[in-house]
Amino acid sequence: MTDIIDFDAHALSRAIHAQEVSCVEVMQAYLARIHRVNPRFNAIVSLAPDDALLSQAAQRDAELQRGASRGFLHGMPQAIKDAASAIGFPTTYGSPLLKDHVAHIDSLMVQRMKDAGCIVIGKTNMPEFGLGSHTFNTLFGATGNAWDPSRSAGGSSGGAAVGLAQRLLPLADGSDFMGSLRNPAAWNHVFGMRPSQGRVPYWPTADAWVAQLATEGPMARTVRDLARLLSIQSGHDPRVPLSIAQGTQDFMPGPDASVGGARIAWLGDLGGHLAMEPGLLAACERALTTLADAGAWVEPHASLGVDLERVWQAWLVWRRLLVAPRVAAALALPGATREQIKPDALWEHDQAQALSATEFMRASETRTRFHAQMLSLLQRFDALALPVTQVWPFDVHALWPREIAGRTMDTYHRWMEVTLYATFAGLPAISVPAGFDPIRGVPTGLQLIGQPHGDASLLRLAAGYEALIGPELRRRPPEP
Repeated sequence: MTDIIDFDAHALSRAIHAQEVSCVEVMQAYLARIHRVNPRFNAIVSLAPDDALLSQAAQRDAELQRGASRGFLHGMPQAIKDAASAIGFPTTYGSPLLKDHVAHIDSLMVQRMKDAGCIVIGKTNMPEFGLGSHTFNTLFGATGNAWDPSRSAGGSSGGAAVGLAQRLLPLADGSDFMGSLRNPAAWNHVFGMRPSQGRVPYWPTADAWVAQLATEGPMARTVRDLARLLSIQSGHDPRVPLSIAQGTQDFMPGPDASVGGARIAWLGDLGGHLAMEPGLLAACERALTTLADAGAWVEPHASLGVDLERVWQAWLVWRRLLVAPRVAAALALPGATREQIKPDALWEHDQAQALSATEFMRASETRTRFHAQMLSLLQRFDALALPVTQVWPFDVHALWPREIAGRTMDTYHRWMEVTLYATFAGLPAISVPAGFDPIRGVPTGLQLIGQPHGDASLLRLAAGYEALIGPELRRRPPEP
């Protein structure tokens, strides 16, 4: 039964549907792993009682015996990032102010995964309000890196990435605002994808028109699993008017996926604009050499061709505009005080108070020009390559990196600047494993940004790369 947790999602789905393993056996195997390993890493929170989960698994077995399958995820355990609603579970956003906020409806993404047969077993840990790519909060505590729990897991989908890497889950979901699916995937040696803006509609939401910087999406240990979960999560919904107006798509890369002929622009540290810890650029360049040796065309030293500081300032305006209402809603809760909210969230909220409509429109115009420049680049290239992170996983007890390579970080998220470009342009981006720090033994990743609505093409490129690094992917975190 211990072998069950080593199946990738495709192998597990096949075994369940062939009734080679029962859904009860799958649930027992994962629960045993969670009870043994999760206390060390703190990836999964709000875990449902074993008996309730085993009862649901038995119902799934009975359905299969009648010849009925709900879909690819039939009987698979799924823990939902604590920013999405799942009926009967708290949706806390990592805030003690929301610890009793039990969901009475499923979010659209959760509904789609349930419709495909998954069993929701609990939630995955995240930073308070999803702010900062370091998963800790005062409600549940910190999540340790899958390879070294004394280091950060990244975030905000840190619990999801660690749960996946430590075989607590066969698949994981998350969301991405400023690298929240990409950064933790890189730091835990798995694949994480930010889909195209509008690919995975978010519902319910108070605002369906402006709040488009964050998106939900998939995380997996293989590209095929990542693509299958994206196929389940995606599809237009009329309640989300800016969702991509296509039906559910199959994003599965074919068995012949390769990198041959792919045109990739290596942006590196953007001409020195991005502070980088030693070793990260070299790790990414080795991954690019692997691509080039297999027939990809890599242009070194490419440039975005924009005023990067102006883009950053426009990003700050957009970000505080979108974060502030969430913090304001928490402050308005009965008994809430500013002392119950982390300083970074208060900083976003307070900075937004003086924001004018004119300032926001200027930031939107800067974003529009930036988007046009990204599209111009992607007429020449199939993908733009960047590091996923600017630092290696840092001490789990630190709040955030104050300095990188001798350069002071002027905000709590400046050290994550490398992730904003795909987000701000609404483009798909994937984090693929790119190696390990030879000193600490912790992972990092290469970020590939794809063409507009080019999710399927980006997944084919990632699948071609995956086929080249098989031995590296077979590395497992140290057993706790």
